[in-house]
Amino acid sequence: MSTNNVVDVTQDTFKSVVIESDKPVIVDFWAEWCGPCKKLSPIIEDIAAEMGDQVTVAKVDVDSERTLGAMFQIMSIPSVLIFKDGEKVDEFVGLRPKKEIVAKLESHL
Repeated sequence: MSTNNVVDVTQDTFKSVVIESDKPVIVDFWAEWCGPCKKLSPIIEDIAAEMGDQVTVAKVDVDSERTLGAMFQIMSIPSVLIFKDGEKVDEFVGLRPKKEIVAKLESHL
């Protein structure tokens, strides 16, 4: 499900893509069967296209990456976490408007 500027992250790549990133990273925890996740996906892709040089946009499929979901205590999806300098600095659960997500990201640039 990876598109141009969206990186599919696995347990093996999480550290290099998210923790060691030199820019803020937004991570969308999702699943194929999740209706709200499908509605959030194009918003996340738009953000990646518009802000790709300022932030890293990543997705984690919680069905195939259960360990990552457990590590970050993902109880509901979609869950979106924002990391900066290797630390989680923000998070939200559920579908949100693009404007709100962009504002959260911009506050961590």
